[in-house]
This record gives sequence, C-alpha cells and structure tokens, in this order.
Amino acid sequence: MSISEKITTFMTTIDHPLKGAMEKVVEIISSNPQISGDIKWGGPSFKYKEDMATLNPKIKNYVIVVFHKAALLNGNYGFLEDAGKGKAYGKFYSLSDVLKNESALKQAVENWIDVMNK
Repeated sequence: MSISEKITTFMTTIDHPLKGAMEKVVEIISSNPQISGDIKWGGPSFKYKEDMATLNPKIKNYVIVVFHKAALLNGNYGFLEDAGKGKAYGKFYSLSDVLKNESALKQAVENWIDVMNK
C-alpha cells in the first residue's frame, strides 16, 4: 500500500528531531499492503480491521509507537514495553534503533493481521 496522502503531508510538514527514524517506522508499518493509514490522535495511525498502532510525535526524545491492543499479539518482539491496559509502547531512539528492530516490527504487524483474521 502507499501511505495515505494525509500521512504523506503530515510527514512532510512535521518538525521532529528524529524525523528520519519516524519516517522509517511509517515506511516499515505501511509496507504491508493490508495495513491502512490515516492521521488520528495527532499522528500517523495504522489499522487492519481495528486500530493497531499510532505514532505520537509530541514526544521528542524518541519515536514512540503505541500498539493499542498489544495484549492480543503473540510473541516477544524485543522492542515492545508493556504500557498497561493491554497497550504497549515501541520506543526508538535513533534511525539505527529502528533498523535494528525492523524485522520485529514487521513481524508484529503481520501478527496483528493474523489475530484480526481469526
């Protein structure tokens, strides 16, 4: 899928110290053709059947991806931190951090699709 026009515009205009890392996270998540994206809750948000994850650009020290229902995901991806109430945060402190976790992030997205198809 190509990222929605709203996300493209958002990413073009955002002023964030880790913009490159944020762009890479958006690219990784949206590389799965079953995932759709929009701007929701103040940042790029992704879904498949239900809301899956949203980036929160208000945090400037790292790129944070909020997985809304991470409790449904199976497996340990190595980058998710429990946030309570079924949520988890993926925090990326640099572009190299994103690249190091690229495979795990893709796996979490694929797992979300599998869970939603059951």
